[in-house]
Amino acid sequence: MDSDLKKTCLHDFHVELGAKMSPFAGYDMPIQYSGIAAEHEAVRKAVGVFDVSHMGEIFVSGPDAEVFINRIFTNDVRLLADGAVQYGMMLYPDGGTVDDLLVYREAEGRYLLVVNAANIDKDDAWIREHSAGYDVIVDNESEAFGQIAVQGPLSEKTVVGVLGLSEASSLGFYTFVSLGGVGNGRIILSRTGYTGEDGFEIYASHEDIRAMWQKLVAAGVTPCGLGCRDTLRFEAGLPLYGDELSETISPVMAGLGIFCKLDKENFIGRDALVAQKRDGTKTRLVGIEVLDRAIPRAGYDVELKDGGVIGKVTTGYRSPSLDRSLCFALVDSAYAALGTELCVRIHRQALKAVVVKKRFYQTNYKK
Repeated sequence: MDSDLKKTCLHDFHVELGAKMSPFAGYDMPIQYSGIAAEHEAVRKAVGVFDVSHMGEIFVSGPDAEVFINRIFTNDVRLLADGAVQYGMMLYPDGGTVDDLLVYREAEGRYLLVVNAANIDKDDAWIREHSAGYDVIVDNESEAFGQIAVQGPLSEKTVVGVLGLSEASSLGFYTFVSLGGVGNGRIILSRTGYTGEDGFEIYASHEDIRAMWQKLVAAGVTPCGLGCRDTLRFEAGLPLYGDELSETISPVMAGLGIFCKLDKENFIGRDALVAQKRDGTKTRLVGIEVLDRAIPRAGYDVELKDGGVIGKVTTGYRSPSLDRSLCFALVDSAYAALGTELCVRIHRQALKAVVVKKRFYQTNYKK
């Protein structure tokens, strides 16, 4: 393993379970244990647990915290009550995406920003750079926290029954509660996730996360790797930073404008998004179904029926839940309408395809 790679607090448990490990965002992470398909099915039908300790946790506090976060965040944190969570993005002035993230309101003047693992240092620097002139304290506590995600229809029963966190039953979707005090004894339990299913994410000290992981696995909860985390989020129509969002892909291009409150006071990147909404964008992210069993992989060309490349696949799979060949693709906006007939070039063959809704799979979970 590259000596520069970090290991999560659960790394030795992954090795003991025989996980296939691979570099991801600077960490040595489990890709699969029993197999991507089996792990995917466990989350869709029962429950699975993921190691997401590589994610970043940055706290922003102080008298100007709300105003400051609203300046760097596309959504409107003024709408948040204590114990609520919001999804949105941080943008460059041209509308490109610095990162997509979750904002937790702990109390007036205190927020937690949960950022993507590959962007922790970049995000921390971006936040600190733009905090000048605001009465806030920025505290990057990413090294202090471990994190697991318990996901699936049986997740509430599991978190309550196995981990003893009875507070899970009272949490609504995108809400959280802080438990156990401060420092190493603190636990943050949120009803959030990245799978499209009901689920919980738990932030705690490395010691507490290790103990929780052991209890869950001993109770028969399926350990799940990053492989099925990607297939699950893909089926649910959720973006991955670096694929469906990036410094050159704005939320408007990605179809995520609902998380950008253009009517609030000016935020970084707002003017660019207003212009994109008004004038349109050259490219748009779409869902595509390939009418064949071949799998459209990231980077494959999307073409017109009579030839001519008009886009690229960003993520693609043979959907484990639906048994259909599906992908996200960034294409010329002129060909982004639902039902548009296209082709995806796979192994030198231009296979028939059609534009479909990006949320491929709808769960029964009532949010």
